[in-house]
Amino acid sequence: MEPRLRIEGLVRELGGRRVVDGIDLSIAAGQITCLLGPSGCGKSTTLRLIAGVDRQDAGTIRLDGREVSGPRLHLPPEERGIGLMFQDFALFPHLTVARNIGFGLPRGAASDARVLDLLARVDLAGYEDKYPHELSGGEQQRVALARALAPRPAMMLMDEPFSGLDDRLRDGIRDATLAVLKEEGTAVLLVTHEPSEAMRMADEIALMRDGRIVQRAAPYNIYNAPVDLRAAAFFSDVNVLPGRVHGALTDTPFGQFLAPGLPDGTEVDIVFRPQHVRLDFDRHGRGPNPTAAEGAPARGTVLRARFMGRESLVEFLMDDGHSRVTATVPAVFLPKPGTVLWLSIRRDRCFVFRRSPVSA
Repeated sequence: MEPRLRIEGLVRELGGRRVVDGIDLSIAAGQITCLLGPSGCGKSTTLRLIAGVDRQDAGTIRLDGREVSGPRLHLPPEERGIGLMFQDFALFPHLTVARNIGFGLPRGAASDARVLDLLARVDLAGYEDKYPHELSGGEQQRVALARALAPRPAMMLMDEPFSGLDDRLRDGIRDATLAVLKEEGTAVLLVTHEPSEAMRMADEIALMRDGRIVQRAAPYNIYNAPVDLRAAAFFSDVNVLPGRVHGALTDTPFGQFLAPGLPDGTEVDIVFRPQHVRLDFDRHGRGPNPTAAEGAPARGTVLRARFMGRESLVEFLMDDGHSRVTATVPAVFLPKPGTVLWLSIRRDRCFVFRRSPVSA
């Protein structure tokens, strides 16, 4: 089937710099894709190009197979059948909730029924005569969602729509929004710089960096098979042990790691997350003969330990005198500085990346 949205070779130059640099992306009906990346990587510019409020320098944008922007054609936003949601909600302060939602719809019983149906679906039944200033931030966000969905857009574009909400409200509002979007079968492109939001909402994550999409995958796959060190570190804290390849192996405090396909002398980074470090009070905490998958235990000295609420963060200096490793432990675990523990990591929880100038 033709995807709901297909963009090919999208390029946008601003101030002599390629802010969007050859992006290809497709989204199916009912699919939620998150365009994820740090501030300034080109996410919002890409959204503006798809919406039609800005025009690309090269590339094409198609909706349901119909070209809406290309070298010879550029439809305005109102002719694209796209819904827009932004973090400031942009509700009309002088209009009631019902009139905000119905703005742009033809007058009539069918439109009135659509407004009431959407109010019920966003859990705001009975709010139709209220004004925006009478609503909480979460309620305003739900009104903005209902207004964007009212004309039944084929595509919804959302730019950091939850960033203005309190942390205690955000999860509930995100889940409610996701449920309504799924019910409508709307294709969604959500822009965010928060990995947790992308992991929570997306069917697919497109990780963006320096104007390009560097990796596309389902949340589980992009987290567990990152394309490089920067991708791994974007989703969580990581430990990095530098090494050099010799005979397809790299020496570390935890023993040797395979580095297949890399020539001798190649500098690499062994990368693993703090939650994948196991701590023991003696060398044989796992038994006298750890398997190859479990790796060799290594001795570390506690530098400091902090309780973070749900877990404890413990930082170590390894016996080689320069490697530092951080481990997270569920609940409260606060060994004193100077305490010696044995650390081990599963090989299948580690990544071996060729070192780039950025990571060096």
